[in-house]
Amino acid sequence: MGGDRLENKTSVSVASWSSLNARMDNRFATAFVIACVLSLISTIYMAASIGTDFWYEYRSPIQENSSDLAKSIWTDFESDEADEKTYNDALFRFNGTVGLWRRCITIPPNAYGYSSPEGTESFDATKCMSFTLNEQFMEKFVDPGNHNSGIDLLRTYLWRCQFLLPFVSLGLMCFGAVIGLCACICRSLYPTIATGILHLLAGLCTLGSVSCYVAGIELLHQKLELPENVSGEFGWSFCLACVSAPLQFMASALFIWAAHTNRKEYTLMKAYRVA
Repeated sequence: MGGDRLENKTSVSVASWSSLNARMDNRFATAFVIACVLSLISTIYMAASIGTDFWYEYRSPIQENSSDLAKSIWTDFESDEADEKTYNDALFRFNGTVGLWRRCITIPPNAYGYSSPEGTESFDATKCMSFTLNEQFMEKFVDPGNHNSGIDLLRTYLWRCQFLLPFVSLGLMCFGAVIGLCACICRSLYPTIATGILHLLAGLCTLGSVSCYVAGIELLHQKLELPENVSGEFGWSFCLACVSAPLQFMASALFIWAAHTNRKEYTLMKAYRVA
């Protein structure tokens, strides 16, 4: 009689432990999946932000095609030896857009003496030039375009950081994804603590890149004032980077919470089973 009661009590204990364990596994698995989705979205946003040219956009009035000054600016913009002041003058005047890798201007129709055939519609043409690696790491001067004005260390390092940090962020997330994949293969959530920490660092890098870009633009506009009737605003590529940072932080929090709490409750369950 006593043996039957002990056996029933043991069966109930095993059943309740199994049910509780299943509920915990479902909760942690849900958090893990949500974190993976957030990580994937932030990676896509960050990659799109790096690869597009709309971090900052200028809005300027239409320029006269026949202007010799305009043609001179277009020619200088296309030159491989264009300095910071030269290409920024073109960006200011011709609805320029700037990314991390390229700078673009919009050339109005019928430029360079070309006329559209009669009866056809004219379209603005976009001309883009890539920043070379040499330009990415080139020193910025106190007076842009004046090499004798001395090196502006603050703007120099802000530019380099805004270029490098997004790639560091992407690299950290990819490395975290590899660790997360290994955790799935090993059927353990504990290694995802490392994934969470890497996503936290990636979020800080993204936030740092955005901050450096904003500071760099503000300092540039203090050195080179915008012409009359020209305005500037941050573009959608910049917004994607801004959105990516909080997504990385949320994914990091879920990864760390799931791994830490799962480990803690697994230890308690193990003690419960022994008891």
